[in-house]
Amino acid sequence: MRLSNYFLPTLKETPKEAEIVSHRLMLRAGMIKQQAAGSYSWLPFGYKVLRKVQTIIEQEQNRAGALELLMPTLQSADLWRESGRYDDYGKEMLRIKDRQDRDLLYGPTNEEMICDIFRASVKSYKDLPLNLYHIQWKFRDEIRPRFGTMRSREFLMKDAYNFDLDKEGAVASYNKMFVAYLRTFYRLGIPAIPMRAATGPIGGDLSHEFIVLADTGESEVFCHSDMLDKEIPSIDVDYDSDLSDIVADWTSHFAATEDVTSKEEFEKNVPSDKRILARGIEVGQLFYFGDKYSKPMGANVTNAQGKEIAVHMGSHGIGLTRIVPAIIEAHHDENGIVWPVPVAPFEVILINLRKGDDACDATCDDLYRQLKASNIDVLYDDRDVGAGAKFANADLIGIPYQIVIGPRGIKSGEAELKNRKTSERENIKISEIVLHTKNLIEPQRLDKV
Repeated sequence: MRLSNYFLPTLKETPKEAEIVSHRLMLRAGMIKQQAAGSYSWLPFGYKVLRKVQTIIEQEQNRAGALELLMPTLQSADLWRESGRYDDYGKEMLRIKDRQDRDLLYGPTNEEMICDIFRASVKSYKDLPLNLYHIQWKFRDEIRPRFGTMRSREFLMKDAYNFDLDKEGAVASYNKMFVAYLRTFYRLGIPAIPMRAATGPIGGDLSHEFIVLADTGESEVFCHSDMLDKEIPSIDVDYDSDLSDIVADWTSHFAATEDVTSKEEFEKNVPSDKRILARGIEVGQLFYFGDKYSKPMGANVTNAQGKEIAVHMGSHGIGLTRIVPAIIEAHHDENGIVWPVPVAPFEVILINLRKGDDACDATCDDLYRQLKASNIDVLYDDRDVGAGAKFANADLIGIPYQIVIGPRGIKSGEAELKNRKTSERENIKISEIVLHTKNLIEPQRLDKV
């Protein structure tokens, strides 16, 4: 993509409403535009990141055996009355009526609707276990939306819902999602720590939040420092095997949110030299809640003895529109964003230092064609602006590798390659720069980890 033809409305100054680093940089890098309190348009640069995040999540959900579907944003209030949650949910639920005066709501979550889908089609224990997931926009009328898309009213969520014959099966499904989440967040560049957590209005008695440690986190968290050194399950993990040992290892050390523990309990159970008391960003959560929804909604199957029983369920969410700012919180410096390759909107930015110079233009145009032919996602800064502005813009938007072409380099036959993360620079022969860059990028791509 040529930057001269791209829509990238970057800002030199930080908007006053931006309180945290990720919000400031998402606005300055032209990723989002606020439309109303807690509501944002995702502009092309930001939307490319969001889509890459979604692809990684889908890959890991599919590997774990979950099946993707798509449910509507508007739901019938009658379903929520069946579960007993319609009157209990509170003012966060946006309630509306259609022209026939029927009660509808903009879905904040989908337990009721997925139960309705399940009960209409699944009747036998032979069809279990089943795990269905979707990625859809949701709405919760937050009393105080803040921090950009970190805590917005409209947001994009992945929700998976497992259906099992009994608690043992449901816990096995829970463990699959636990392992899938470990891999997902690792690939997204934000290794998240699973912590014991409150179940809240979802219900149940088993839940873990996946937390990214960050000073801007909304909640206080407590964990054993050894949690930072755990080994992530490999791409070859067998989801049909017993995963309880992996989960047991990851839950063997103290790690909990402030909702389920206290500083006193933390200090009692963790040696002083191993304590991490910090703030964290929740990027995902797992729940097992048994038959809380299946029983009142008649999501039943016939077991091997011919008896009709309510299935055991769990739900498992990941906030995509929270993940993007969480990545930025974990990967930035004083000059801007530093994208990990798997989620970078572009992998390389090609910078023409002398637009209008025949040799620079010809060399950059040729490299641009070669990079695209080599399946490298490249943004070509072909604008007629000064070198300083181009360098500052490249650092701000955080593309992992910068290839710089100028008159001096052309005379010597070399291009400069800058690693945005390390700031290391090296001079590479122009004839070799494309292959060299490809060899750096390919091992880091989202489908290679």
